[in-house]
Amino acid sequence: MQIPMLDLKAQFAGIKEDVLAAVHEVFDDQWFILGPRVKSLEEKIAALCHVRHAVGVSSGTDAILMALMAAGVGPGDEVVTTPYTFFSTVSSIVRLGAKPVLADIEPDTFNIDPKKAASACTSKTRVLLPVHLFGHLINGKEFRSIAAEKNALLIEDAAQAIGARGGGFEAGEIGSMACYSFYPTKNLGGIGDGGMVVTDKDDIAARLRILRVHGGRDKYVHSYVGINGRLDELQAAVLLVKLPHLARWNEARRTIASRYKEAFAGLPITLPIERPGFYHTYHQFVIRLADRDRLQQYLREHGIGNDIYYPIPLHLQECFQDLGYKKGDFPIAEQCAKEALALPAYPELSQESQDEVIARIHAFFGKAHA
Repeated sequence: MQIPMLDLKAQFAGIKEDVLAAVHEVFDDQWFILGPRVKSLEEKIAALCHVRHAVGVSSGTDAILMALMAAGVGPGDEVVTTPYTFFSTVSSIVRLGAKPVLADIEPDTFNIDPKKAASACTSKTRVLLPVHLFGHLINGKEFRSIAAEKNALLIEDAAQAIGARGGGFEAGEIGSMACYSFYPTKNLGGIGDGGMVVTDKDDIAARLRILRVHGGRDKYVHSYVGINGRLDELQAAVLLVKLPHLARWNEARRTIASRYKEAFAGLPITLPIERPGFYHTYHQFVIRLADRDRLQQYLREHGIGNDIYYPIPLHLQECFQDLGYKKGDFPIAEQCAKEALALPAYPELSQESQDEVIARIHAFFGKAHA
């Protein structure tokens, strides 16, 4: 049996006619940039996040970049974030000439540790940029308190957490801004790159809408040096078809996660947690084990997809060596990088395939510890 890490074809099969009809409407209209579908999607995502504004942008990376630009981040500023995340969380800071200041993560949620984030703040800290990694929210009240105490803006990297909630918050309503990705593999994925920034603040939303069109309020009149960062109508059309399915898809992910947790209890594996009062959306189901590389190879040999998020923490990436960090500075992130393995957990994963994943992992440990 071949079980992919993710099967986008299976998802498409269930919504194919609706997606093709929506795309054909865009071609019939010939309105491709910042049209009615983008506006409709923005309104629906804002409502989902319990905020007043959502601004469609060209990718999750550009969402982070433009959020930092809207916050006025630049040379001399510091942004506190995590070394255990996707590259663009930190690269967006560097692109603006600011300094990423990293803090280690919690070993159970993989999210940045709030106490260590608070300790990393200085008088130069302009922004706190926590990540809701794999779909588990940060502690919103704690990070709001830190941001207020340090006089810093709080921006959520919610790229992996659409629909997640916890601690009295929806993803997207904790900080002054939150950034989403609609990359095809996300829980709500488009047909290419796409993203969104949400905010409850009128002035920030207005600035974001200017920044995404080269910093221009009006045609050929530029208030800022912005970027070409717009979400297009084709992406919005597909996302509007998919959005009504998001809650059901997230529930399916949670059901698979619950089944895995029950099946793997007692094995020498550290399972992902869900803190009381939180709603984890399991963008990835990530386990930890000391013998990760051997299990990964075993699963691949038996046709079971898997992946490593993330094999090299960002402070150890060659391009960030000038930040001054070294191996050993963030031991929990470094340990997770050696031990973390993501298993198939997408909504369309059949029970038969789940059974095969479970059986193979049990077989691996039975063989290894016989």
